[in-house]
Amino acid sequence: MTQLFVAVSLLVVASLDNSLYAQRPRRGVSKQYTSPEEIERRKDSIKYRLNAELVDANNADEVDTKANTRPVNTPEQIDSILAIWRASSSKEYYDKYFTEFKAHCSTVDTVSAYNNIDSLYISRLQAIMTPVPLTYNREVRAAIERFCSPAYAKIFSYAYYYFPIIEEEFINAGIPVEIRTLAVVESGLSPLAKSGKSAVGIWQFMPATGKEFGLEINSMVDERCNPRLASRAAAQYLKRMYNIYGDWTLAIAAYNCGPGRVNRALSSSGVSLEDAGQLFWDIYEYLPYETRGYVPLYMGATYAFAYHRAHGVTIPTPPMPIAVDTVMINRPLHLEQVSSTLNIDIEVLKMLNPEYTMMIIPATTKSYPLTLPVELFTEFDRQRDSIFAKDSLYLKEYVIHANIEKKKHEAPPVTMHTIKKGDTLSAIAKKYGCTVQQLMKWNNIKNANSLRIGQRIKVSNR
Repeated sequence: MTQLFVAVSLLVVASLDNSLYAQRPRRGVSKQYTSPEEIERRKDSIKYRLNAELVDANNADEVDTKANTRPVNTPEQIDSILAIWRASSSKEYYDKYFTEFKAHCSTVDTVSAYNNIDSLYISRLQAIMTPVPLTYNREVRAAIERFCSPAYAKIFSYAYYYFPIIEEEFINAGIPVEIRTLAVVESGLSPLAKSGKSAVGIWQFMPATGKEFGLEINSMVDERCNPRLASRAAAQYLKRMYNIYGDWTLAIAAYNCGPGRVNRALSSSGVSLEDAGQLFWDIYEYLPYETRGYVPLYMGATYAFAYHRAHGVTIPTPPMPIAVDTVMINRPLHLEQVSSTLNIDIEVLKMLNPEYTMMIIPATTKSYPLTLPVELFTEFDRQRDSIFAKDSLYLKEYVIHANIEKKKHEAPPVTMHTIKKGDTLSAIAKKYGCTVQQLMKWNNIKNANSLRIGQRIKVSNR
């Protein structure tokens, strides 16, 4: 999307570490969530409360079924069990992935089979099955050796949190999940990364592009920093580029420099999209300098994520909760209200909710999500009144109570749709989550086939 991290990745590691991670949460005593280290210790001994006794999860089925008893768990215990289960399952999934590729190395990395490092890298890349062609050359080798440095282990640790989110959005969009590592190149997996050209977030969207893909950007909210929404937008952008070029390496190149420059490179090189071959490398010398390094960096990051263990690199657990979920907030809320009531580090809340630029959820006319560690959900629900009661303390500079209540009871603006060529009531109803009958009633339409191009119709009942 931007040349930000192509340039950043060429900086010394110390500089990268200071710039991208300055605002990330640090280990502290005021974090009421199950740390990854604690999950690792406890995952094999989850306990269920049965009446007054704690019963090991593995032996829970030995309970006397004749007594018709079953484990009795408090909501807090259930939250804790879910947090450990979800976090450990996610971590085990990636650990298995890493182990499989390490095992592949032990099978093919023999001196008798390979006489040089290039042959070894080629063999390993060929084992990564993906619709995105992973070429090998000196540019890719340089990227491999860069990302396989221990200095990048900290960056890859955040994959435990961000990659499941990215993968889910990519699967829903129908694009290769392996492109997840492009976020490492773009931002170093930092949702707060910002370029000198105002590109922001884990996927480095410019303001205009972010808005084009439906991201809210204003003084209070910047959804380019929301990893799920930004990943959804990135998936849409990449899929659009692939539909244009029919080649994932060109789609990735276009994400960096834009389709206009890719088109000019194709024109200058004389290469046609119908030509067989490796299109990115065919137009390589006609692309902008940053883009020439961008695609090889993606390939190097993809290799490093799979094979870092073969290079003696260990990815640590991230200093943030892995198991999280969201609750919808329908009135203004400062993150400090949650932090002070639930005794959770404000830096953790900021990391989980990076889209709120002033730490305020501005829910006056619509609801917004608040992301929390799973084990705090019951406590949040129990303390909800106490949390919102603090708004006069934390929000007095921004809102007036009377205005909040007035906004909550105001009807939202009517949503309108302008009829375009090919529109049908059925398609419009599906798009806006209503029925054809509702559209006909709201707009006094007698004949569903009487729509006119340019006609504006209501698509909500307000």
